Formats: sequence, structure tokens, C-alpha cells
Amino acid sequence: MKKFDQEYRLLEAMYEDTYFPDFLTDKVRNYIMDVIRFLETGEKDLHKIQCKFDEMTLAINELQEEFEENDSEIETGARESIGETVAYILDWFDIGLDVEDAIGEREW
Repeated sequence: MKKFDQEYRLLEAMYEDTYFPDFLTDKVRNYIMDVIRFLETGEKDLHKIQCKFDEMTLAINELQEEFEENDSEIETGARESIGETVAYILDWFDIGLDVEDAIGEREW
């Protein structure tokens, strides 16, 4: 079972931009970490993997109101940071999903 790249900084752009509160970026990161832990089990079934990404994306969707309450939103910078992170994860684990499909349930 392959472990995730410990050198890669998840959501780096969001953490570097003060527009995104760290505690909310941490929540997004935790949802992404759930997917990483799932992939570290060696799972290769694309349907199961897509379901896990859908679960993550739906959970991130639920954070939109909390971002707004903290004078922020999941907008272009966040979309790009999340997309880059997901793309890296897909590549790292050699998962044959397109990033747009992986986060297809997004509302941001």
C-alpha cells in the first residue's frame, strides 16, 4: 500500500491567502485527508474512489455558509487550490479519474 507524499502541502494556496481562515481551510484539509487515508488502503475500484471524492466534495459544499460567515467564500482561489490538490492526489495514487469528475459534485 502506497503512502501519500508527506512533502506535499495540501491546499498550499489557501493557507497562504489570509482571505481563507485557517480553521476553515483545516476543515477542507481534513475532508481531503479522509480520501487520502482511503486511497492509502490500496483501493483501486474507481466507483468506490469516485464515491469517496463525492463524499468529500459534498462535505466541502456544506462549508460554504461557514466561509461566508467569516467574510470569505469558496471562490476561484479556493477552487483552484482544491483542484490542484485533488489532481496531485489522483496522480500520486495513479487513479484514472479526471479532476473535474472527481470533484463533479461541487457547488463552488
